[in-house]
Amino acid sequence: MPHNRHLDGFCIGGGTSNCIPSDKKHPPQSTKNRKINQLQALWMVLAAWLFATMGVCIKFASAHFTSLEVVFFRGLIGLVFMVGVMRWRKVSFVTPVPMMHVWRSIVGTTALTTWFYAISALPLATAMTLNYMSSVWLAAFLVGGALLMQQSGEALRRQGPLFLTVLIGFGGVALVLRPTIGDQQLFGGLMGLLSGMVSALAYLQVSALSKAGEPESRTVLYFSAGATLTGFIGMLIVGSSNWHTSQLLWMLPIGILAVLGQLCMTRAYASGATLLVANLQYMGIVFAAIYSVMIFNDDLPLLGWVGMALIVTSGIIATLLRARTVPQAPPEDHST
Repeated sequence: MPHNRHLDGFCIGGGTSNCIPSDKKHPPQSTKNRKINQLQALWMVLAAWLFATMGVCIKFASAHFTSLEVVFFRGLIGLVFMVGVMRWRKVSFVTPVPMMHVWRSIVGTTALTTWFYAISALPLATAMTLNYMSSVWLAAFLVGGALLMQQSGEALRRQGPLFLTVLIGFGGVALVLRPTIGDQQLFGGLMGLLSGMVSALAYLQVSALSKAGEPESRTVLYFSAGATLTGFIGMLIVGSSNWHTSQLLWMLPIGILAVLGQLCMTRAYASGATLLVANLQYMGIVFAAIYSVMIFNDDLPLLGWVGMALIVTSGIIATLLRARTVPQAPPEDHST
């Protein structure tokens, strides 16, 4: 997370003690903090809308390109952008932890590829919801880790709320997958579920990189490079589509929307990760649901909507519970 900075009559940092009014004409501290929180919330809602809109473009592009091709162009555009950003900010391209970036790129690119495939095979709202299961998967990892470490009975009992959260989340998955996915979409559903799980692993690696002192821009740069390389190798192995200029135009907004979404999300957390901002990421599912109905005419049954609501609820609860355990953890990135 960025270091706290003092500005004239404004504050950027984790707590109110970091806000210093410059004169008596400035509004009360609580008013200024409220405005900052509102601005953070707006940035996160904008990020959620950008990621959902990126999903729409991926859905259209998948009619002409494979998931690996979309991954390649998404990574390439992000790579070019981040090179420019790092040069502008004078951030070094050299990293002291290259293997950590390699692992981050592997899990991140896997999550990206499986998510893009799920978007191509499933209703957009369903694919987005399964990808946002990452918070529930993180809760499952915490519960599993507690069991493997054979913690004391009291410690295990403290994991009870997380365990119930996991059950609620996977109950939602059962409702989403069973009524909304036919046999021909089953593989896509499994890929969507896998994307959420691997996204959780990617989040853990991003958290480790943050603790190692790696700047976010360098983490995004190496991830974009890994996505570009993976997509290119994948195209060499499985082949590529017949590229036409009119169809390739879909790739440009995919890359741009992903980068803008990351920037907005970073801006949303610039004053410290608040629970409100963290939970507003689930607005992405709301936007995706609206797109599904209005653009793609997807007909999701009532049980499917109930399942999506359960997943969102469990994700929010998991975020709240995780914040108590890891209060300074970096935000989840659903770009990914």
